[in-house]
Amino acid sequence: MESKRASDLMIPLSEYPHMPYWFTLRQAMATLRSSRIEVDGKVSLPRAFLVFNEAYELLGVVRRRDILRGLEPQFLEQKRQSYPRKLFHVKADPDLLELGNGKVAGRIKDRAERPVGDVMQPIKVTLQQDDHLMKIIYEMVENDLSMIPVLEDGSVLGVVRSVDVL
Repeated sequence: MESKRASDLMIPLSEYPHMPYWFTLRQAMATLRSSRIEVDGKVSLPRAFLVFNEAYELLGVVRRRDILRGLEPQFLEQKRQSYPRKLFHVKADPDLLELGNGKVAGRIKDRAERPVGDVMQPIKVTLQQDDHLMKIIYEMVENDLSMIPVLEDGSVLGVVRSVDVL
């Protein structure tokens, strides 16, 4: 029995969501909401998309949680950076009523116009199309990744997701 390679497991780039770095978080949310990935008759929703520059060179990846972080109000973003584990360990504060008066919703709408390049994560690891299944598993576990781009001569062919490896 021949073992699987990255090319056997990957989703072609044409079937995986991707966009340029200047697209807004609003456009990214719409893309994720409308995207469907079908593998062997099973449909799933993407958890991330790839980000490219003008020359179609891979720049990074944006996950759903990156979009959410990009939308959070600036005062929360600053607290998260300095108190990552204590952010929501707060007692009831009467000033929290201000969150419900519409100001925050307006700010979130404004932040949704930020480019995805502001929130994207760098690509930690890539694969070659002939990389063996064991290398794919190793890289996913070692680097805590659920998706890895597959390249050939520097160009992205597609992605391998952990769900497809399993």
